[in-house]
Amino acid sequence: MNIERYLARIQADKKEPGLEALAQLQKSHMKSIPFENLDVIRKVPIRLDTDQFYKKVVENGRGGFCYELNGLFQTFLSAMGYSSALISCTVKTPGGWAKENSHAAILVYLDQPYLTDVGFGDSARQPIPLDGTIKEDESGKYKVRDLGDGCYDLMHYASGEWQIKYRFSEEKRSLGFFEDSCTFNQTSAESPFTKDDIITIANENGRITLSGHSLIKTENGEKIKTELDKSSKIEALKKFFGITAE
Repeated sequence: MNIERYLARIQADKKEPGLEALAQLQKSHMKSIPFENLDVIRKVPIRLDTDQFYKKVVENGRGGFCYELNGLFQTFLSAMGYSSALISCTVKTPGGWAKENSHAAILVYLDQPYLTDVGFGDSARQPIPLDGTIKEDESGKYKVRDLGDGCYDLMHYASGEWQIKYRFSEEKRSLGFFEDSCTFNQTSAESPFTKDDIITIANENGRITLSGHSLIKTENGEKIKTELDKSSKIEALKKFFGITAE
């Protein structure tokens, strides 16, 4: 992995490991690299290989989904001198829970463990400590709720109440642990990623999302939705996400 090239991709500077530096890396990453499932929709197989992730995301200017983005970011953090590990999470859905342990996130160990996630779309843009401290950024307020026995919930304050985003444990996972989940999320009709294109990236005032042919700009809590034809969608992919449609 070329550290300097990775830093250039996320438009960040190299600094000594620490909480402030980690927060800057996470935010820069989320503003530079989109969460996207284009390979899933186009049936281009995604293998759990960080060299392939690096080529796709850093060299080819693409994004990816959680295994790619967090798998690559965790490898990058280790190369930068951070003590970190992948963890598995179970995402809360409106109807219950998604496939168990199918989301990959990261714990970074500083003065305490911090939840760090660049592969969940609209989520916290800074590390969240596991001690319950509330953190706020452009995407809202977040905290981690301790359930005991090493289990936790990532909570987001929305619609006047704290809501669960996902549940996780401190157990360290290898990238290979997610093999079955990665296959499921690429092939199953029950996967949220096999239905239509979804590309989303953070910016200073909010977020830009392309869902199917709908371009959604969220700024300061206000959403503007525009329907795109095929040529306009291709232009939007390049303009907002830096992706050249093939």
